[in-house]
Amino acid sequence: MSDKKTGSVMVVGGGIAGMQACLDLADSGYLVHLFQVSSGGYALIAVKMPAADVKLICL
Repeated sequence: MSDKKTGSVMVVGGGIAGMQACLDLADSGYLVHLFQVSSGGYALIAVKMPAADVKLICL
């Protein structure tokens, strides 16, 4: 994609929909911060997501 966007977004919730949103936004050129309540479940998968612009933050 040639129109790289600037800025960052916050996604709350690391379930299936939240992780897909992270991947879509990162592919569009945004820096993504994923906020998750616990470090278990899908959050463990999020750590291995291929998008380099996704940061996982567990609360």
